[in-house]
Formats: sequence, structure tokens, C-alpha cells
Amino acid sequence: MRLLLITACCLLSYNNVFSQGLERADTVYINGNVLTVNGKNETATAFAVQGDRFLTVGTREETLLHRSKSTRIVDLKGATVIPGLIDSHVHSTGASVYEYDHAVPPMHEIADVLSYIKQRAELLEDDQWISLSQVFITRLKEQRFPTRDEMDSVAPNNPVMFRTGPDTAVNSRALELSGIDDTFKVPEGANYKLERDADGKLTGVLRSGRSLLKYESNTKSPSQEERISQVKKLIHDYNSVGITSVSDRNAGDGAVDIWRTLHETKTLNVRVFLYYSMNAKAAPDAIAKRIEAAASDPLHQYNPHLWLRGVKVFLDGGMLTGSAFMRKPWGVSEIYSITDPKYQGMRYIEQERLYQFSKLMLEKGFQMTAHSVGDGAVHALLDAYRMIDESDFKIKEHRPCITHCNFMSADAIQSMAELGVVADLQPAWLYMDGKTLLRQFGQKRTEFFQPYRTLFDNGVVIGGGSDHMQRIGSLRSVNPYNPFLGMWITLKRQPRYMTTSLHPEQAITRQEALRLYTINNAFLTFEEKQKGSIEKGKLADFVIIDRDITKVDLDKVKDTKVLKTYLGGKLVYDSVKPRD
Repeated sequence: MRLLLITACCLLSYNNVFSQGLERADTVYINGNVLTVNGKNETATAFAVQGDRFLTVGTREETLLHRSKSTRIVDLKGATVIPGLIDSHVHSTGASVYEYDHAVPPMHEIADVLSYIKQRAELLEDDQWISLSQVFITRLKEQRFPTRDEMDSVAPNNPVMFRTGPDTAVNSRALELSGIDDTFKVPEGANYKLERDADGKLTGVLRSGRSLLKYESNTKSPSQEERISQVKKLIHDYNSVGITSVSDRNAGDGAVDIWRTLHETKTLNVRVFLYYSMNAKAAPDAIAKRIEAAASDPLHQYNPHLWLRGVKVFLDGGMLTGSAFMRKPWGVSEIYSITDPKYQGMRYIEQERLYQFSKLMLEKGFQMTAHSVGDGAVHALLDAYRMIDESDFKIKEHRPCITHCNFMSADAIQSMAELGVVADLQPAWLYMDGKTLLRQFGQKRTEFFQPYRTLFDNGVVIGGGSDHMQRIGSLRSVNPYNPFLGMWITLKRQPRYMTTSLHPEQAITRQEALRLYTINNAFLTFEEKQKGSIEKGKLADFVIIDRDITKVDLDKVKDTKVLKTYLGGKLVYDSVKPRD
């Protein structure tokens, strides 16, 4: 009977298409639970696709009016459909080749780190470097750097470099080969710091001082073709968790070339917004030359597949390494090897230069953003934005951005709302690192750590991202890029290894969590009229999932499985079919 009713409606719709002059759909999807994420958060039961865009969204009857004899009908059988998901912060070209030379096992404690270093030392010749990157100390059981002595014990004849974000821990051989000893003097005004123990001996921890090391890589490097192949594999994995758009937030020239090649060969199954890598401390003429080249690049003109529209600089260090720039001192810490009670973290750009640089980027038609983790960095960037707004030109339409902004304040949030500043945040950090941060700072100083509720309530547009840096695999990666895990974190705010939530008053609703990875991220990249919701005229990026994330038990949100992913109406991932 149901089939007869659908058939009857379809027969009537043939005539309606022609008699009413309605546009014909290529495909009509019916009997679904469609979470549109439109302005009213409405739910539909059907939608039609024509070319790469949504033709109409509504009821089965409404969409079937656009059926012609060649239209394909897809019965969703009650499945939930959401807009294509957007990750606001990835580093895909580097992440995809992280394990190109050799596999790097997961590391949960110092013993794992030392075991890996020992294995590498047994394979390498004396004085060949051993490098291990982005094994964050906040995620190790002991919550600290491996010590200089520990690394000496397993690799006495090899220089070892344990890199975490901007900071590095090294062994004695690495210091020796780099010409660094206890008499080494840091020049006044230098943007790096060498930690020492109570006796003045170097601990081996270098804050933003990696350039001092005479590191020589001994790992194999992939060819350009191999890099492109690896990025394709990663994109397929993005599609497998519903990701149809990403923002590459520090794209150097090599990364731009890879994305350009994928775009030109029509093998780019994800939309990419590029933030061009810039050095705000470079000479003014070098900065001007680089941004002029970017402005004249054809990719600077809008294209829904690949758009070079943003720039990024680094304003401070990281919270995972103890170098984020804070308004108050970090405090002496065994976790972060901090011995100076007045230490506030690392700031890389002085205020006048930050203001002038930000102004130039906005004037040249680029969205400005800066890596700003600590509240000191957040306030400094907002001060620069406000100076431009009050002294030069209004900045709201430029949507200046803050990248990370993990530690905030009520004043900072108010300034963001007033100026129209947007931000991308990484929920996974709350889950992965919240316990350590609570131990370091306590309840009061974490009150405005990733304050999603306050940001939403004040009308600040924020997006969710992963800061994916290493490995392919949505949960094994550093950092995990599974958007459903990210959504769950913003709902529950419970760090791993904890039984309670971290400031649960900052949790958001399920609809808001979905918006974080859809329409909000589209707004961050000036594309809210093109994508981010299932609405007539928008790009047909959508995902069919195995549950209604607005209604299932809270803890089941993170386990959501993607059944199919579509980009511009084209199927790019199918869970029941192997990859071609």
C-alpha cells in the first residue's frame, strides 16, 4: 500500500513539474529525519537535490513535486540526516605523512616514551637524531616531560628531541652537539627560555628554543606524489566521520600546492578554507611581498572547493606544554617543569607590531587569526583588534578570528561580541587535558576554560575543530578529529580519568553542539549562505547517520556512526561499500 501511495504521488508529480514550471530534481530523499540546522532548527522529512545544491527541503509531498521521469527516489527509512560537518582546524598535509617513515605507537606513560627512544637508538648509528613530536605531557600518566637523565639512560650516544608544540625536552647528547651547556646565556629580549634546576643546571627543557638545536633528520621523506596520495587517504577518513569541509590553519606554500593539485585534478573530496602561514616578526617588506603574492593568487578568489582567504600567526605558546601566555603567572609546576614563580608563558609578538600586522592583513582582504591559547594572548589580540576598529576602520565585516582561545574572561567575551570577533575552539582538549589543567590551575582559574555556554549566550560565533596534527584515524590521531566526540564533550564537559564535569555550567545544548560543527563553522569562513545547513539553494553537503543525536542518551552521541556522506550531492563515503 505504501509503495502504491508513493507511486501515485510520483505520477501526479510528473504533471506538476511541467504544468507548474517547477525545477526538476536529480534525486529526491524521502521519509527521513532531517535536522536542517536552519535559523529555527527545524526538522524536515524530505529534500531534493539538483546538481550540487539542495533544490527544496520540506515534506515528502513537497519534494516529490520536483520529480521527473529521470529523478532518482531514495527512501531514507527514517534515518537521520545532518548537514555536512566542518572541522575548523586541521593540518592535513603534515598529519597524513606523520607515520610515513615508520609507525609510531600510542604513548600513555613515560615508560612508553623511553621504550620508543630505546628502540630507535638500537636502529640508528651513534649521533643520529631521535625525534618524537606531539606526545603531550598532559596526556602521559606521569603528566611531565621525560627528564634529561631518563633519556640519557636509554640513548646515551644519540641526541634525543622530545617535541611538544613549541617546547622541547632534550638529552645531554643533544645539548652537547648543539653547543649548549650550563654556561649558555639567553640574550636579553629573546623569545625563548631554557629551564634550569635549583643548582642552575639545564634540565633539558627548551621553551620555544628548538632553533638552537643542530637537528639533522634521518627519516625518509615522501615524494610529492606520495604526499598527495596520503592526503587523499586522510580525506576519505574525514568523509567516514561526516566531515565535508575543513580549515587548514597554517598552510605553507607546500600545503597550498598539494591542495591546489587535488583541486585541479578534481580529486578533492572535501572543501578547504586556507589560512596562509605568516611570520609577523619578519621584515615589513618580506611580509608585504608574501601577502601580495597570496592576494594575487587565483585561489584568493572565492571557490566553494578551495579558498585562500585567511592568514595565521602564532602569538603565544601552548597550554599542553606550559607556554601559553597568561595574565597571571603559571605557578611553579612539576607537570610543566616550571621553576620561575613569575613565569607567565611565552608571547611572540609585541603589541604595536601585532596591531600593524593585523591591520595590514584585514586591509589586504584576508581574515586575520592568531594562535592565542592563554588569556594574556587573547586579551592582547583583542586589544589589537579594538585599536583597528576605533582608529582605522570597522572590523566586524572582516570577521577577525582567535584560534584556540582556551583561557578567557568575561571581559574578553564581551569584547568579542562588541567587535564581531569569531573563534575556533578544540573540545578534545577539554576531554584529553582537563584533569591536568584543573590540577595546575584549580577551579577558579578554569572557570573560563572553553566557556561555550557564555560564548553562545553573548552571541559570539564560535566553531568546533580538532587541531588534527598527526596520524590518520579519527580517534587515534593527535588530536582526535571525530566530530561526534567533540559534540559530546561540549555537552558533558567531563575530562577523561575524571568522574565529574569541569564547570558543567558551561555546557551547551545538542542543537548548539551540532551548530558548532556546521553553520557556525560556515560563518567563520564567510560561507553561511553557501553551506552549513540543509536549506534550499545551499551546497548539498549532507551526512546520513545511525542515530538522532538530539534524542539518544547523552553518552551515545560520541559513538555515532556515519552511514553515508555526500559532497555537493555526490556520494563520497558509504559504510557498506569498500573504498574504490
